[in-house]
Amino acid sequence: MYSFRTPRFGGLRPEEALDERFELEEVLEEARRAKWSGRVHFYAPSFLPSESRRLGVRSAFPSISVTGRWCALNCEHCAGRLLEGMEPATTPDKLYEKSLKVWEVGGAGVLISGGCLPDGSVPLDRFIPAIERVKRELGLTVVVHTGLVKEEVAEGLAKANVDAALLDIVGDEETARRVCHVEASLRDYEKSMERLRRHGVPFAPHVLVGLHYGELRGELRALEAIARHGPSAVIVIALIPLPGTSMEKLRPPPPGTIARVVAAARLMMPEVPLALGCARPKGLHRVELDRLALRAGVDAVAFPTQAGFDEASKLGLSHSIHPTCCSQVYRDLGGPG
Repeated sequence: MYSFRTPRFGGLRPEEALDERFELEEVLEEARRAKWSGRVHFYAPSFLPSESRRLGVRSAFPSISVTGRWCALNCEHCAGRLLEGMEPATTPDKLYEKSLKVWEVGGAGVLISGGCLPDGSVPLDRFIPAIERVKRELGLTVVVHTGLVKEEVAEGLAKANVDAALLDIVGDEETARRVCHVEASLRDYEKSMERLRRHGVPFAPHVLVGLHYGELRGELRALEAIARHGPSAVIVIALIPLPGTSMEKLRPPPPGTIARVVAAARLMMPEVPLALGCARPKGLHRVELDRLALRAGVDAVAFPTQAGFDEASKLGLSHSIHPTCCSQVYRDLGGPG
């Protein structure tokens, strides 16, 4: 496995990508050289309107919450607001019924999510048989937000043959405690990845840039931990100051700062599919971030802006458009699960 301390491509190391003494353009160029496939994958996994006039994908891939709007943690950056936009399915039967409706209209799949228990896990245990049934009978793509992963859940997700497990990796204990309201160390997050890997569950860990009240704290450590566990893909997302949360008046990290984290991920794990995820600020911030992320060598962008398409063309990249979650880039690139 690639060691993140090994200098590559002119000597720029991943940690140096975050150092503003290095010019951003230099950082992006070094990162892009680490892996240059000549192709980018764009994802539009729902009926949400894309900001691009060219996307043209209208396939259903709804988010379903197994806890409804309930969450024990009520993280500072979310406060349950993200659950409000999900379809509630608080029993296994309801989960199957919601999934069946997606299948009946020709949808591509479902994202199964939910609020967390006090220990940081999503209560998936009793839904495993329903998830297995959705995969077996409907053949939908099934992606699952897990939170911290228990052994029995990892085993169940493997048996259900889910297409990907998604979990945020928080690289700073104070951030986990103050922002996410969970007593969890980086080692706890690593154990979750170990369990998924051991049971053969494809997993795409997320790094949320600016989670600590808009500041960088622990993002590099999170990436280092991820690199140790052979993920199927890595997804970089960014703080969105949501109305109704304690962070609503914060400024998200600038696009250039987020792009440096993307570049660090690319330099650290050149062989791992890398995506810019859907959770990122909108407007001009999103436009600029799309451009910079593509110049940093991402393999995938969720809900790209028109600027993303334009930048891909400028870089000479061909592109594909998919109606699924960007975690599936590991399959679309033909890589290992």
